[in-house]
Amino acid sequence: MAYAGPASLNLRKDLASKAPVVGVARHGDKLDVLEIRRRFVKVRTPDGIVGWTDGNLLLSPVQMEDLRRLAESAAKLPSMGAAKVYDTLNMHAEPSRQSPSFFQIPESGSVEVIGHRVAPRTGTAAGATAVIHHAPAPKKKGKDSKRSAGALPMPLPPPPPSDWQAISRPRASDLPGYAPPAERTAAPPMDDWSLVRNQEGKVGWVLSRMLFMSIPDEVAQYAEGHRITAYLPLGDVKDKQNGEIKHNWLWTTASSNEFNYEFDSFRVFVWSVRHHHYETAYIERNVKGFYPVEAKSIPGQDEKSFSLVLQDSNGKLYKRTYGFAGYHVRMISKVLYQPPPPLPEVRDVRNFDPLPSAAPPESAWREKLREWRLKIFGR
Repeated sequence: MAYAGPASLNLRKDLASKAPVVGVARHGDKLDVLEIRRRFVKVRTPDGIVGWTDGNLLLSPVQMEDLRRLAESAAKLPSMGAAKVYDTLNMHAEPSRQSPSFFQIPESGSVEVIGHRVAPRTGTAAGATAVIHHAPAPKKKGKDSKRSAGALPMPLPPPPPSDWQAISRPRASDLPGYAPPAERTAAPPMDDWSLVRNQEGKVGWVLSRMLFMSIPDEVAQYAEGHRITAYLPLGDVKDKQNGEIKHNWLWTTASSNEFNYEFDSFRVFVWSVRHHHYETAYIERNVKGFYPVEAKSIPGQDEKSFSLVLQDSNGKLYKRTYGFAGYHVRMISKVLYQPPPPLPEVRDVRNFDPLPSAAPPESAWREKLREWRLKIFGR
């Protein structure tokens, strides 16, 4: 048994990628597995349509249950901000390019960012070293090349003495306490993934570089090339000149896509009613910050508050709460933070159990014999 992973899964007549499509299955459709050939699977839909598809596009019953549990758990997570996609984007069951894609975010679609993870890029051998090929030096042209053409060749150096190994002592390996240097290997490339939730409540992983946070451009222009990872409004301000309502903003940014934390800087922007543009009220850099980032109102006060989870110099996580009023930002509290239990994982269990490899029943042989007689004798 298996389930269709993508929103629309084409079933083909045979294994060829350009084989005619005999049917289409929708995400979550229950399929019977009839045959497996390497990574290709022959399935049958509830309507009786039989066709071939890539096994990476199928979800096992275990994965379907894991997706349901993930969506239920992620429904309680706070949003770190809305994000848009400018091209169709696949939503994956796991933070891996090879994992099944069970939904597509349409062009200009919007999702909420609720999580983050950095994972090794699949398909790259761990520990593989980079090989650098040097291009040969270009040949010189002109008078120098003509002059060198008639020059005598340089004599070869004399051969080394026959006892060169004996006179090359001592070597570094002969010294006491010598330890061979560790083999240097290139770190495997990493992918930065975001856990997102769409308006229908579907939850999955997408590549973070394909998301664009929907914070206004007049604020996003100050990102300085860093990626905005979360943003929240901190109250409203009315511009007296044109009567527009502007938000004050808190945002977090990351200067690299390979952090195992969510941000390394956060900033508070306020709308200046005098200069009619955004100004920085508070900024802190070189931090190790984690989700969630939350904004709250202080009961009985006009002051707003926001909280972030930051790693201290002792390696422990603390939840810092800041009060915000006008241009003034102050830390209200700092308490030890206990991370919540991890979200359910979508396990990589895709070894579909086909029908037993025993001899087919007698009825199947009779059916094949009947088809053969029809082809040969027409009856």
